[in-house]
Amino acid sequence: MHWYEDDGFWSDFSETMFSERRRSKTADVVAGSPLLHFPAGSRVLDLCCGPGLYLVPLARRGHTVTGVDLSPVMLKRAEAACAEAGVDVRLLRADMLTHVEPESYDVVLNVFTSFGYFDEPADNARVLRNAHDSLAPGGQLLIDVLGKEVLAGWIGRPKLVELDGGAYVVQRDTVLDSWTRLRTDWTLVRDGVAREASITSFLYSAAELRALFEAAGFTDVRCYGGFDGGPYDNHAGRLIVRGTRPELSADSREL
Repeated sequence: MHWYEDDGFWSDFSETMFSERRRSKTADVVAGSPLLHFPAGSRVLDLCCGPGLYLVPLARRGHTVTGVDLSPVMLKRAEAACAEAGVDVRLLRADMLTHVEPESYDVVLNVFTSFGYFDEPADNARVLRNAHDSLAPGGQLLIDVLGKEVLAGWIGRPKLVELDGGAYVVQRDTVLDSWTRLRTDWTLVRDGVAREASITSFLYSAAELRALFEAAGFTDVRCYGGFDGGPYDNHAGRLIVRGTRPELSADSREL
């Protein structure tokens, strides 16, 4: 079993990754980000939606929203969040490695460093092609990751995250394979019992991820340092890459 297929991991560590504070911050991002201002009624796919942090604010903005995730635990939490907010969202259990809905969306989002999970580079490239094929012509893909350049600026000592009820998580990051992969080791301590898990993923620079977008068929590929639309430079906090599926040419429309 790969780490991302372990529902016990998502259940145990989701409080750390998807806290209520992060949920509130995400709602503010959706409300204020120029990168997330889509035309009213846009069909939006949140690929690897997790517990639905983006689903609710996107649906409240009037978009037709679909959330896809492999984890039943995360989908159940997303369903509860949408029900509590009173929004109508379509939820699907599917693997991003194989999930394609041809020309069904105006926007595909992949956030919270949910790209690069697969051990084979060709599989990660396939995820981009799947997203490309699921977009209508003129649609856009946005991927949000922790860029290699950003990580290099702060990686170092272990980080401690305190949780409710006296529990806490210790996170340790290790760069692997000459800065091509990252392993994050998690230790959750709750009620005197420790639970350990490790996740691995590919690391991408802006240039590397832009090249992958272009190889998958995207055009007008741009890199940003945050959802505020700022440049990807030495002040960046995230790496956000946006690409567009080209419009059909006049010749193609006539065929």
